[in-house]
Amino acid sequence: MNKILVSFVLIAFLCVSCSEEKKKINETVVESGISQEEGGENLPKVTFFQYADSSSYPDAILELYTPLGNQVFKPGKVPFEFNIKNYEFEQEGNRDFKLFNILNGGDPVGFYSPIFQRELTEGSYRIVAYLVDDEGLALKNFGNYVDRDFQVGESRPFPYSAEPYLALNYPRGEQIYSEGEELIIDFLVLGGDMELDGLKVEIDINDYHYEIDEMIPVRVANLPKGTYQVQVNLVRSDGKELEGPFSSVSKTVIVR
Repeated sequence: MNKILVSFVLIAFLCVSCSEEKKKINETVVESGISQEEGGENLPKVTFFQYADSSSYPDAILELYTPLGNQVFKPGKVPFEFNIKNYEFEQEGNRDFKLFNILNGGDPVGFYSPIFQRELTEGSYRIVAYLVDDEGLALKNFGNYVDRDFQVGESRPFPYSAEPYLALNYPRGEQIYSEGEELIIDFLVLGGDMELDGLKVEIDINDYHYEIDEMIPVRVANLPKGTYQVQVNLVRSDGKELEGPFSSVSKTVIVR
């Protein structure tokens, strides 16, 4: 009898846990501008918020073996080699990308293998590589991501800078969202700590403005149909802009 009672309690607990919705935090309603549609109707209230999610794979480690710092390659196929620890990278039957690379602030490119080549022309490059969770959001614990500069051809290294900078996982350029779908701004801050270094991220989506001082994905709900310029800037807490070339990222998104 006791075993039956215990089993019933466990099943009830699991059902309640599974049915719980994600808890919204830091919810902010922003009203701004006029509609992009003909007639100039007032825009609905757009909401910025985050979910109070626990971090996935906190012990995951991503190591970059190649390229080395400021290593020089010939134009053409450049090799990349990573080592991944404490992370389910190759799951049978799962063809979702788990490893992403961003070169010089561009859109992320996903890879199925930790060893690959990329066709690159002459220039100076900064790679930001990171692992993602089951939703495709960047893991943000120390060791989950790595960055490095290297050169291809007769190119000079980037000027030294101790300034922190941004890498943007979402949104991607020209990404299309359905009306009613949450737009996600998912970013990494590299070379600094947002709290210790007094940093914040400013997000502008056309006339809508939002600020955050934590490295947490920002969700945007109730965005009307239209084309939007998403501007993400890393600045000092006093609003002073950073001088590095990758402290600002801009993407165009479309809501249909």
